[in-house]
Amino acid sequence: MEEWAGLGQMEDYLSVLEYLLWVFTPLAIVFVLPFLIVIFLYLSILFLHVYKRKNQLREAYCNNLWDGARKTLATLWDGHGAIWHGYEIHGMEKIPDKGPALIVYYHGAIPIDYYYFLANVILQKGRTCHSVADHFLFKVPGFKLLLEVFSVIHGPQEECVRALRNGHLLGISPGGVREALFSDETYPLLWGQRKGFAQVAIDSQVPVIPMFTQNVREGFRSLGTLRFFRWVYEKFRLPVAPIYGGFPVKFQTFLGDPIPYDPNLNATDLAEKVQQAVQSLIDQHQQIPGNIMRALFERFHIKHKRH
Repeated sequence: MEEWAGLGQMEDYLSVLEYLLWVFTPLAIVFVLPFLIVIFLYLSILFLHVYKRKNQLREAYCNNLWDGARKTLATLWDGHGAIWHGYEIHGMEKIPDKGPALIVYYHGAIPIDYYYFLANVILQKGRTCHSVADHFLFKVPGFKLLLEVFSVIHGPQEECVRALRNGHLLGISPGGVREALFSDETYPLLWGQRKGFAQVAIDSQVPVIPMFTQNVREGFRSLGTLRFFRWVYEKFRLPVAPIYGGFPVKFQTFLGDPIPYDPNLNATDLAEKVQQAVQSLIDQHQQIPGNIMRALFERFHIKHKRH
């Protein structure tokens, strides 16, 4: 019966398992416990980021529930950016304290840098920047409340113009999902012939502020350069290209000089001017091609690109 049931072999397997457990348990304790302590330390730092702003948060919650919620989430995102990416933002003074402006940015595989930027706008400027997102994001279950609270719209030109005429900031990435999935470590701008954002700026008579984040494609990368995923997107508009990463590389967001409203510029000319401004930020601040290891080392030593 024991032979038929294989109990003899089972005992051998259990003996081997017991031996492996005996060998590797000390190793697990030696390596896992310090790792857990590091996580606890980072969580403590995140808590301190929130605690540092406790008075601001208390005041925000007293004024409006969603203002308090926005500031709390902004504080958490700001803490995450500081801890995981050593996030810095240069040129925040170019974002107006009052009045409208259109922010145009390069789209990473995951635009986590844009989330950090939104958090900084809330915390430093006390403003909520409206954002344009792709339609598919509105179909993700559970996202509706988040998109509403942070004033995310799906991008009809009329709605964008209305937001700007009402005095809000608005963020747009002309490359959108295509740039997120199919750009690579050489940082090409995949805007095609898109100029709707420029027409929005003209109709609203607002300045355009270019923005780019150094190493954003080293934090997360996409396999969209593989032909199959590009075919699926072009055929069915399904953004199914796998994204990998989450590497703790150095992120620095650079805001360029505002491009003022000029009644003599049409949408085509303005779109080209804005694209050149974003490309100029890439040329100034990003080493091409991007390199993950180099971006990791920049957490400890920043070597600024020569202008």
